[in-house]
Amino acid sequence: MTLPLLLPRPDGTLLAYRPGAPSQFHPPHVPITMRVAYAAAHVVADPLADVDPIAHSRIDWDTTLQYRSYLWSLGLAVAEAMDTAQRGMGLSWETAKELIRRSVADARTVGGTVACGAGTDHLAPHPALELADVEAAYEEQCSFVDGVGSRIILMASRALAACARGPDDYARVYERILSQVTQPVILHWLGDMFDPALAGYWGSRDLNTAMDVCLRIINDHASKIDGIKISLLDKDREVTMRRHLPDGVRMYTGDDFNYAELIRGDSEGHSHALLGIFDAIAPAASAALAALDAGDWDTYEAVLAPTVPLSRHVFQPPTYSYKTGVVFLAYLNGHQKHFRMVGGQESARPVVHLAELFMLADQAGILVDPEEATRRMRRILAVAGIV
Repeated sequence: MTLPLLLPRPDGTLLAYRPGAPSQFHPPHVPITMRVAYAAAHVVADPLADVDPIAHSRIDWDTTLQYRSYLWSLGLAVAEAMDTAQRGMGLSWETAKELIRRSVADARTVGGTVACGAGTDHLAPHPALELADVEAAYEEQCSFVDGVGSRIILMASRALAACARGPDDYARVYERILSQVTQPVILHWLGDMFDPALAGYWGSRDLNTAMDVCLRIINDHASKIDGIKISLLDKDREVTMRRHLPDGVRMYTGDDFNYAELIRGDSEGHSHALLGIFDAIAPAASAALAALDAGDWDTYEAVLAPTVPLSRHVFQPPTYSYKTGVVFLAYLNGHQKHFRMVGGQESARPVVHLAELFMLADQAGILVDPEEATRRMRRILAVAGIV
């Protein structure tokens, strides 16, 4: 029997911990139909690249694309080149273009569904920035994503947040971009807990006002909008907005704290999913959604509810560091040989956080092979001086 791990606790003590049984989730036999479910996928760094890990992103393409194939095999769609893939935190637009090109090509090969992020992250905010600059940046990225044949996820723009003077400026930019797209897009409202540079998005720091502005834009261009993904970690606000969306426009939850409840829905509707945590808990997400398709609400809850404490831990403040936990789980489950990230983001969470993540993943049944995960956890602990 494997010796227990000595896991560091917040009070400075060490806890002897032995994980339980491996996960028992299996790929669905038929496509998932009741909900549209995108997993925002992470990227795998090339750990042997002789580059500055902060200034440059070098991707292990084979392993990165293998992970997308894994997500598709579970019946999930892939949201590509989003913040989970470290857009704005290590992944440049030039590298994102290559990622999008490769991912869309692979999706065609296996019949997978993919939608790709288009934003303005190649445009650095500066004092002389104008709305026309933001529009041109959006047009460049949207043209690329559209050109490779993918649905666009219209990402929130730091540059727009920096130069917009009020709601009318947001309406102008979105009207210009939406008038040009060739297929309905997914809008993207990312709260400032995920990206502080997006504070005051839609032209107001008051979220009720911001929601009203966003809804006006959606209603004015409903035929060009497939749905909106909101990540505000506020389930009541999401439900309120969901009930005000025009017919045919989906709500995609980005609430990594309350997704189980929001996806299940209520008598007045439900949310679909576009979630970073679905990258990390993909087998459980797939099994829960398959149970929902079968009308088996008890299994849905039994599978997904235990993953919520894990997700809340992964996305705890500072929330934008959640990518570290997502990649760490991929490492524990054997999807990559190392725990290195572009931008050096493997150091964004302390070892105490990773130890708690290990326990919560085990308790949620997320560890595919607990013995192998334990061996990998020991390597991380050894680097921290815990032997």
